[in-house]
Amino acid sequence: MSKIPETTGIMVCGHGSRNQNAAKEFATVAEGLKARYPDIPVEYGYLEFCNPVISEGLDRLRAKGVTRVLAVPGMLFAAGHAKNDIPSVLNTYQAQNPGTVISYGRELGIDLKMIRAAGERIQQAIDAADAEHGVVALHDTLLMVVGRGSSDPDANSNVSKVMRMLWEGFGFGWAETCYSGVTFPLVGPGLSHAAKLGYKRIIVFPYFLFTGVLVKRIYSETDAVAANHPDIQFIKASYLSDHPLVLDTFEDRVQEIVNGQALMNCQMCKYREQVLGFEAEVGLPQESHHHHVEGIGGGLEDCPCKGDCDASCRDEDFCKAHGLPWTPVHSHASPAPLEPVHDHGHGHDHDHEGHDHAHGHSHDHDHSHGHDHDHSHGHDHPHDHPHDHSHDDGPSHDHHHHPYPHADHPHGPRSMDKKKG
Repeated sequence: MSKIPETTGIMVCGHGSRNQNAAKEFATVAEGLKARYPDIPVEYGYLEFCNPVISEGLDRLRAKGVTRVLAVPGMLFAAGHAKNDIPSVLNTYQAQNPGTVISYGRELGIDLKMIRAAGERIQQAIDAADAEHGVVALHDTLLMVVGRGSSDPDANSNVSKVMRMLWEGFGFGWAETCYSGVTFPLVGPGLSHAAKLGYKRIIVFPYFLFTGVLVKRIYSETDAVAANHPDIQFIKASYLSDHPLVLDTFEDRVQEIVNGQALMNCQMCKYREQVLGFEAEVGLPQESHHHHVEGIGGGLEDCPCKGDCDASCRDEDFCKAHGLPWTPVHSHASPAPLEPVHDHGHGHDHDHEGHDHAHGHSHDHDHSHGHDHDHSHGHDHPHDHPHDHSHDDGPSHDHHHHPYPHADHPHGPRSMDKKKG
C-alpha cells in the first residue's frame, strides 16, 4: 500500500437523500475510511438533499491544511453522477480555490469484493428464510437483482453482470434483473414476469449501497406482487450498507488514486463512443444541475418518523405545533408545500440515491481521475422535451433534457408509483 503524503485528504462524494437514515448510513463510509487512514483527514459531502454539501466537506479539508484531495465517488456504477455531476462540482471548487488540487477516483464498479459482499447479504436472507419457512433448494429459487436504473446503458448492463456472477456463484435455478426507475423493466413488471416462471422462492436483492426512498419502494413493490402470488415465497434481502468488503473496496479506490491507477471505464461511455440507441449523445455538454438543491434537506434530522421518510411528513402546521424547523420540500412545479418527493411531473423523481440526468451545459473533465479525454457530456431525464425549471428557492435557469430513447417502453422507464414503504 502506497503511503499517502502529508497535506493530503480524502473526500467521499455522495448523492444524498431526503431519507436521513440513508444519510447516516453514508456517513458510516467516511467513518470506516477514517479507521483505515487514521493519520489523514477524511470528509464527506452530498450533491443534494443532505448536509454537508460537497463544497463544505472540501472546506473542512482545506481548514485542516489539505492541499491535495483524493475524491472518491460514493457510487456503485459510473452513470451521470459519477461522470458528470460530481466532476463538475469538484472542478468548480478547484477553480475557485487556487492551491487545492483534486484528484478524482473511479466508482466502486464491478469488483469481486463487492460481489462477495452482495453474496453475503443474499446468504443472510436465505438462512433467515430457511429457518422461518423451511429449506427451499437453490434450483427452486429465482434471484431478482434490482439496480437503481440509469439512462446510461453501460451502468445498467453492469447490474446484469452482477446478477450473472451471483447466479453462477450460488447456482440458483434462474435469475433476472430489474430496476427501480429510469429504465426497464421496473420492479413490478420484472417480478410479475418472474412469478410466471414456476419457482418456489424469489429472492429480491436491491443492489444499493444504502437505504432510502427507492429501497423502501422496492420492498413495497415486492409486497404488492407477492400478494398476487401467495403460492410463491418472496424474500427481501438487505442492501449492501457498510459491509466490510464495501469499505475495503472504497479503500482500494483511494489507493488507485495514490498509485495513479484510477482508470474510469470509457470504452463503453455513451458520451465518448456511439452506443447503440444513444448515438445522439456523443459529445453532449457537461455540467451539474444540483446547485439549486444543495443542502435543501437540512433540518430533516428531527423528523417525527425518525428520519425514515421522504420528508412528506414535514407539514408546516405540524412543525410549528411541535417546535420543529420547517423546510418545504422543493418542487419545480409550484411553491406549494410538501410533496412526497422532488418531482418534475415527468414520471421520475429526484429523491433517490443514484439517478442520472442530463443538462446542456459545458464542462471539461480536467482533474486527474485517470481518463484524460474532455468528454463534454450531459446526462438525461426519461422524458422527451426541453423545458424551463423555475425554482422557488433560487434563480430560474434552463436545462435541456436529452430524450431517453425508450421512454415509452411498456415495462418502464417511468419511476414506480410513489408508495409509502
